[in-house]
Amino acid sequence: MGMLDSAKTRSTYFIHINLYFFFKRLLDIIISATLFLLLSPLFLIICYRLFKKEGKPILHRELRVGKNNRTFTMYSFRTMTTPSKVIRALPPYPFPSSWEKGVPNYFKITRDKYITYTETGLWLQKYHLDKIPQLINVLKGDMSLIGPCPEIPEIADYYNRYQARRLRVRPGMTGYAQINGATNDNHGKKITYDLYYTQYCSYMLDVKILYQSLRQVIRNINNELLT
Repeated sequence: MGMLDSAKTRSTYFIHINLYFFFKRLLDIIISATLFLLLSPLFLIICYRLFKKEGKPILHRELRVGKNNRTFTMYSFRTMTTPSKVIRALPPYPFPSSWEKGVPNYFKITRDKYITYTETGLWLQKYHLDKIPQLINVLKGDMSLIGPCPEIPEIADYYNRYQARRLRVRPGMTGYAQINGATNDNHGKKITYDLYYTQYCSYMLDVKILYQSLRQVIRNINNELLT
């Protein structure tokens, strides 16, 4: 009876988790399509402003790693001057021994010291409006509204088995690590939060993450109005 109960429990879990991912994908499509339609006037205004003030390109394209280690092109509004790029020496060269067992917890991305954010780019980043084009990635199925932050391929290539678990779900526009302040400046903490999400993802956790994300954006807007 014990083995039978255990098998039933596993079967129930798999049915539940598959239903969760099915409805999550369905909601991703409905919500992202609705948001894209509602935000299309703002999308066009931002495109016009970027074109007039900073010129081309309007969209920034980056290669990222998604679910099951599949690479895709992630879209966002360009926030930096064209020559500014992330240093591609990832991992550091020559290959350090500290990377043999996975990406070190202390690792952080080093950007070009001559990086320059545009005037419009600073405004877009402040209110997270630079992420609006990622709704296209959500519609395409590359991303979800909520999930781990999309990873850079050069870093994901050196994930160990433990770290690679974060690639079991679609990356998101926002996620558990983001609302807890874990960024690329603290790789170990980011991995910990992302793995927590992949293990305990649920409707309630997604609602909590969405609520906290919207709260942060509203707080930034209120702070701007009060200054």
